Amino acid sequence: MRNKKTILWLSVAVIAVFFSFQSRFFEIAKQIEIYNNLFKELNINYIDEINPGDLTDRTIKNTLKNLDPYTNFYNEQDVEDARIRREGEYGGIGILSHYSKKGITISEIDKGFPADKAGLKAGDIIINVNGQNLEGLEKEQLSQILKGTPGKELSLEIERKKERIKISLKLDKIVLSPVPFFDMIDDQTGYIVLTSFISQKATEEVKKAVETLKDRGMTKLVFDLRSNPGGSLFDAINITNLFIPKGEKVVDTRGKISKNSRVYTTSKEPLDAEMPVVVLIDDRSASASEIVSGALQDYDRAVILGERSYGKGLVQRYFDLTYGTQAKITISKYYTPSGRCIQELDYANRDVKTGKVPKFSEGTVQKFTTKNGRTVYDGGGVTPDVKTSYSEKNETTKALLNSQAIFNFANVYINTSQPIDSLTFKFKESEFNEFKNYLLVSDTTFVTKDEKMFKKAYETVKETNNIKNEYEKLLMKLKEEKIKKISENKDILLTSIENEIIKNAFYREGMYKHQLKNDKTIQQAVTLLNNKTKYNSILKK
Repeated sequence: MRNKKTILWLSVAVIAVFFSFQSRFFEIAKQIEIYNNLFKELNINYIDEINPGDLTDRTIKNTLKNLDPYTNFYNEQDVEDARIRREGEYGGIGILSHYSKKGITISEIDKGFPADKAGLKAGDIIINVNGQNLEGLEKEQLSQILKGTPGKELSLEIERKKERIKISLKLDKIVLSPVPFFDMIDDQTGYIVLTSFISQKATEEVKKAVETLKDRGMTKLVFDLRSNPGGSLFDAINITNLFIPKGEKVVDTRGKISKNSRVYTTSKEPLDAEMPVVVLIDDRSASASEIVSGALQDYDRAVILGERSYGKGLVQRYFDLTYGTQAKITISKYYTPSGRCIQELDYANRDVKTGKVPKFSEGTVQKFTTKNGRTVYDGGGVTPDVKTSYSEKNETTKALLNSQAIFNFANVYINTSQPIDSLTFKFKESEFNEFKNYLLVSDTTFVTKDEKMFKKAYETVKETNNIKNEYEKLLMKLKEEKIKKISENKDILLTSIENEIIKNAFYREGMYKHQLKNDKTIQQAVTLLNNKTKYNSILKK
């Protein structure tokens, strides 16, 4: 009798699941049919010509905006761009850039590549390529202008300090190293910078750097993951494996379906499971950076120093679609060995009216414990064991750092100052007033929300009201208020400006060498590593 009841309940459950799937698939088919019919009628009847590919591309991308920012659709060209970013190799000229209505502004030159050899400099604006004027082109168009097959010849016209210069060069294979710099800080302390996990070479490059420095006498390590946006989950696991034993859980992923849920463990013997390590993180350390720092923290294997990390606890996977297109879809959340999910933004509960996404860290956070019994928390990134000695960034300073203002000021400074020494240069507190004056008088890139709203309001009434003088006075007050706010983080900005000037003059390599001798956070890490008692006490309960 009991067996019959069990079979009956199982049958009911199976039928319920079946009809649930049927209902769900019917709804999907229904919505696809509605879109197909609308698409057909638009193409037949709309008064102007419609580009079907462009319309579909924009429709899909706008739809995905309501999910999280990591779930994306890639058309054929997007797929090629994504492949370049993942593999870290492409045919280009070796620059970092940003786009404007004028053209392509060079923000950084990679040493030894075509742009460097041709004499291009940070701050140059590329306004014409092979006879094509770049003014007014969209970002998507500009992003393709300087890419192609290695060996392709380009004729550039650039604007430099209001002067027009013509330069010819050839595209070359650009290989981006995920470890752009490593060196010894002192006789015993090594320093390694990992800027991304995007390249498939990340684990190999970190391993090589550790081995090289150990051969040079390294017994302590400062591992810099600041501003590292993440990338490959597998590189994160393998890099963690360099420092923790074989067979230990690094991370587990939990998705809606079983195949997207998995436990990842270390598979090899570590390179060094005993050497004291300090890992540097900041508010731009995300994803794979948080997997590494979170795992090393949970095993009490390293002291984490800096700022609370970004808080990206979501995992994406690429799916091939038809006609060479792809989708990158968030399939799961990841959890550190102690069980923490460090995801900060709760996209599932986005406010429908305002679009605002709530933060997990502003709600109830849960306690977890490390291997030694120390308390750690979920929600809102990896919290460092030791905070940096810098002040805490306010929102206005964050907006400034995300603008082009510091880069533009550095160009002006380089062009108007005396020659500087790469190792000893200091951007003085007395010079900070020059920077503030630059923001007030010359800069157009650092604009706060209040300024945008005020300017928008003025645009609606300026034709009918003679209030220009009052408007300019009030606008200046808003600018003065933002200057006051960023001055609260003067210590951070002095360092940021100093680094930008050094990078402009001596490439990224020069900036890292300068940081090795002058960066307060690196110095704080070295001091901690030299105090064995304090280092060990942090890792104990």
